Amino acid sequence: MARRSGETVQDRIVALIHDRGLVPGEAMPTEPQLMDLLGASRNSVREAVRALQALGIVEIRHGFGTFVGKASLDVLSPSLEFRIRSGSQGAVKALHDLVEIREILETGLIARVAGSTNASRLSALDALVTAMQTDLEADRAFHALLYESSGNELVLQLIDLFWQVYHQVEPILGAPDSVMEDIVANHRRIVDALRAQDPVAASDAMRQHFRGVKARIARAESTP
Repeated sequence: MARRSGETVQDRIVALIHDRGLVPGEAMPTEPQLMDLLGASRNSVREAVRALQALGIVEIRHGFGTFVGKASLDVLSPSLEFRIRSGSQGAVKALHDLVEIREILETGLIARVAGSTNASRLSALDALVTAMQTDLEADRAFHALLYESSGNELVLQLIDLFWQVYHQVEPILGAPDSVMEDIVANHRRIVDALRAQDPVAASDAMRQHFRGVKARIARAESTP
């Protein structure tokens, strides 16, 4: 396998995956085969594979071998959380920036899916809103289900990543301003707008949902 200038063993393994057209779930060449193909030592191959495993690019199944991974964006959660907590302008400001990105993404997307949310999905969203009163994960599932009809897998992963990181860092904001009843009501407004197939109302309802989050961040920013 020809080497390109400046490539690491890690880079060359990724290039090999692409050159061979390997897809997630397919078996990778064995360690000895990689050593031969790449002209690299055992230690170099092992270190590169471990690094790619951390990125989700490869998956090691003990007793079975190494396989091409799905490279889910979940692997970015620890580094994004670290970036927010150690932000140069403070963790609250960094969290504000994250929420701003979420709001831009979700208010735009909700208008796009307003006309493609079927009765079955609306019923599932209703059930998740009810479950939010006792189960935080219902909120995560709600935001994922909202955009399922978009058919954009990257969008779904990004929204889930931002949701995870926000809730991991959220305790720095102190106690919530809104009571659970208000939070549930905000989500019900979103579902009502989807049921009416009204993209403008759906975007407005999503902005109102984020308004409470941003007010909480503003209060934390103003606290000495």
